[in-house]
Amino acid sequence: MDKIKQNSPVLFYFNHSKKWLMKISKKESLHTHIGVIKHSDAIGKEYGSRVMTNKDKYVYLLKPTMYDYVMKLQHGTQIVYPKDLGYIVARAGIGSGQKILEIGTGSGSLTSFVANIVKPRGHVYTFDVDENFMRIAEKNIKKAGVSKYVTQHNLNLKTTKKMPLVDMDVALIDLGDPWTVLPQVRKMLKGSGSIFAICPTMNQLEKLTMALVENEFTDIESTEHILRTIEAREGKTRHSFQGIGHTTYLCYARKAFFGRNKKNIKKSKTTKKITKKTIKK
Repeated sequence: MDKIKQNSPVLFYFNHSKKWLMKISKKESLHTHIGVIKHSDAIGKEYGSRVMTNKDKYVYLLKPTMYDYVMKLQHGTQIVYPKDLGYIVARAGIGSGQKILEIGTGSGSLTSFVANIVKPRGHVYTFDVDENFMRIAEKNIKKAGVSKYVTQHNLNLKTTKKMPLVDMDVALIDLGDPWTVLPQVRKMLKGSGSIFAICPTMNQLEKLTMALVENEFTDIESTEHILRTIEAREGKTRHSFQGIGHTTYLCYARKAFFGRNKKNIKKSKTTKKITKKTIKK
């Protein structure tokens, strides 16, 4: 039986839109619109139990999943949502023991989600240039309990000459101009290694696809994922009025060898042209 104790993570769940992720401290209380929830009331109870507020409202004590951590992250930037995270993991075949390269840590949602999958033998190496975002991401990664499986780097891979990593299984890119790092990513990926890029606009998607071909990537696929929730209730089931629509476009590809002259593919004319006009998120 998994019981709640001091410092245990708990999701206080009232309903779908009212839930709070906390670390239990017996001296603390959570003040909400449905009343006060004393942390001490949760200690010793089994996950799934419920406690009552001072306003006679029941709150369930649920064990947080990685989904809960991702949705409750402190947002310094736009996060990658679970509806996209699941597809990224499935399409790229991310699994335990793999080495993952991430360029653009952001708030750390994708970092945390992937680290939870590749652990305990795998690792995520994530790069960013904004120290403020990196500090926020560090807190989020720690809160999700996966710091041991993540290494953060403050390094601009667009300008570095010596690649810091080799033989990566998967590369994840969350930049406004993802095509600018493709030559570097190619050097760090294994043969047939997968790449996923997060693209908020179709213009970015188009330029990225052109650059992927120039840099010898194949199996290129661009997708968008829409999540539609259903309010299932007896006699009045309907589509929810709330939901997550468009969040981003995803572009997938794999490293291949086209048999070209290697001296000519380091930086093609197309890549040179499109890197002059970068798009900010």
